Amino acid sequence: MTARAPSDGTVPSRAGNWRLYRGFLAARAVLGIALALAHFGALVMGNALAPALMGLSTLYAAWALAHAVMPRWGDLEHTEQRLSTWQWWSSAGVDLLAFSLLQALGGGGGPPVGALFVLPVMMSAVLVSRRAGLAAAAAATLGSLAASLWASLSAGDLGSSATQAGLAGIGYFVIALLVSELASRLAREQQAARGSMALARQQAALNQLVIDEMQEGVLVVDQQLGVRAANPSARVLLGEQGPLSAVPASLLDNSAWNGLAAEIRLAWQGLANEKPRDVVLAFARTPARTLRLRLRWMRGSGPEDLLVLLLEDRAKLLARARQEKLAAMGRMSASIAHEIRNPLAAISQANALLGEDLFGDASGERLVGLVASNVHRLQRIVDEVMVLAGPADAAPPVMDAVAVLREVVDDWTRTQCTSCLRLELPPGPLPVLFEPDHLRRVFVNLLDNGWRHVQGSGPQWLRLVATANANGQLLCELINPSEPLSASVEQHLFEPFYSTRSRGSGLGLYICRELCERYGARIDYQARPVDGTPCVVFAVTLRRAMNPPVHAASDISP
Repeated sequence: MTARAPSDGTVPSRAGNWRLYRGFLAARAVLGIALALAHFGALVMGNALAPALMGLSTLYAAWALAHAVMPRWGDLEHTEQRLSTWQWWSSAGVDLLAFSLLQALGGGGGPPVGALFVLPVMMSAVLVSRRAGLAAAAAATLGSLAASLWASLSAGDLGSSATQAGLAGIGYFVIALLVSELASRLAREQQAARGSMALARQQAALNQLVIDEMQEGVLVVDQQLGVRAANPSARVLLGEQGPLSAVPASLLDNSAWNGLAAEIRLAWQGLANEKPRDVVLAFARTPARTLRLRLRWMRGSGPEDLLVLLLEDRAKLLARARQEKLAAMGRMSASIAHEIRNPLAAISQANALLGEDLFGDASGERLVGLVASNVHRLQRIVDEVMVLAGPADAAPPVMDAVAVLREVVDDWTRTQCTSCLRLELPPGPLPVLFEPDHLRRVFVNLLDNGWRHVQGSGPQWLRLVATANANGQLLCELINPSEPLSASVEQHLFEPFYSTRSRGSGLGLYICRELCERYGARIDYQARPVDGTPCVVFAVTLRRAMNPPVHAASDISP
């Protein structure tokens, strides 16, 4: 008997196979003890038994009991999914040999042991293979025939004994085939069930992952307002100053959730539909939070119905809608700007020709200059919108920020003010990840914006300071003396088309922020005193690069 994998049936699972094996060992132990007790009882009642028969039954009972309680030598959980050769011979092989000897020694005077051959046949068919079961059935038949032949030599009834042994052998083969087929079918069903269970576990884990990563809060509540489950987003929305550390036992545990609990009561009473509604969480130490609530019922899914709450922060919903609106406006503005370019060029050329014809006419030249000024303003707005509409670079170029800032300052001071700007830059080059033309546009917009705010209001100076910090970043601060902006202005500072000037486009700071975010930089507004003077500070944080710059200041077109 070899330990090859069976080719005629499906092998049961490792843990299930071990349980069956231990069950057969326990059954052998009980059978051996019962057999020894039966022989001992027959001896007590006066029946004459051969000492060899009594000794063999006692020895088999001791072996079966020891085999059942001994340490797990060759444990199937740690080896293969079938019986090894040693395990088969120590169980089925010993049984076949012992039962054959018992039948031969007992003859017709001892307890019938022919039915005992069923146990090793079944064990071989279930735990090894169909072929092993048939082999065990053949061995049981041969053992039964040999025992009948041995017993009939003294009784003289060879025909009757051989017939009984043959019929028993047929039964052994039938049992081996039926049990093997049943075991194979059960193993296939077990394997299919295990696959379905693994798929169900995977799907449950996937669903849990999706729910945990949802930005929308998910809360499962029963009729007593007990919370059965809540994802991380729901715990954040229900927390006052931070996410809840654990799922609350009930929505009645916190008075701030009374509004939410009232809506759920109405839902269970059938007085609320599935349409979204707003619920206010009135916290004690922080401002109230308004949630957008949607209800979904889970009816008949378990012993009781459950209510699923979908929660969203209303402030975030409005911010998201505003961002989508701004994105749509940006796409529309880019399309309009693209269509305006050609008419503007035609107007500019026609105005230049008209200026030549009206040369010397003061009123005509004034009108021509007015047209040219407005055309230039429209062209600047178109250029700013087209900058935002352009695609971002896949890999930001490396450039020397010090050289670019020096050239930007030189160009700006020649056209605006030569003595009002103080520049403080590190002595050596500082490579950063940014497109040079876009960095130039950012700081030109900031310088123009700062200069407009300092004119006619106290000190008229600007200060540009660049320092490299320990976090691998370059911090550039544009400082101008000014009173802090009001809260109503500050909250819209970086929004497009928002301007405090009647002739402003409202795109300057918005473009600065968009270009910074495109290259992983950041721009912030601060109001703080500098050398005792109230100042407004725009801080631009740039990403440092480890490689030397490939764009020098001379690469930038003026």
